[in-house]
Amino acid sequence: MINLIPNQERKEMAKSFYYKLVILFFIICSFSFFAITIAILPSYFLSSVKNNILDEKLQAQKSESVPLPDQNVILTIKNLNKEIDIVENAENSKFVVSEKVINAIILKKMLKIKITDISYDEGSQSSPAQDKKIIIKGIAPSREVLLLFRQALQSDVTFKQVDLPISNFVKGSNIGFSLSLIPA
Repeated sequence: MINLIPNQERKEMAKSFYYKLVILFFIICSFSFFAITIAILPSYFLSSVKNNILDEKLQAQKSESVPLPDQNVILTIKNLNKEIDIVENAENSKFVVSEKVINAIILKKMLKIKITDISYDEGSQSSPAQDKKIIIKGIAPSREVLLLFRQALQSDVTFKQVDLPISNFVKGSNIGFSLSLIPA
């Protein structure tokens, strides 16, 4: 097919096409902007009205005076504070064998050692902070393994002191042992 349109006119037609395309793009953008604006306006007005109502309520609450509490309320508050102090002091003075202590013992345990008992001795009432200790009972296959277990527990910062009585070393194998640990 032969092209009968001259080059100059073809260029002007292409230019005119691009102008029409740009104008159409701007018309679609402006229509979209107008439609979005129309869609958003109700929610904007609703939120601004709610905001104004909340501001008015806040100002009304700020202007109200706070009633003074009567003697019964003050007395009740003081009694509750005393009871809370009693509970807090009881919790602070109470030592609990925590999961941290038990995990420290289990992590340091050698594979050949069998732990049969973990107990907690609170000590005497006169000096409870000094007498708290954890007692571990079990069976070790040899003296060397038992000594390594004791050294592993001594190297842990969770315990201040690890006591292993010399009587645990009487037997040479299958040693029934008893370790005393003082928590840090």
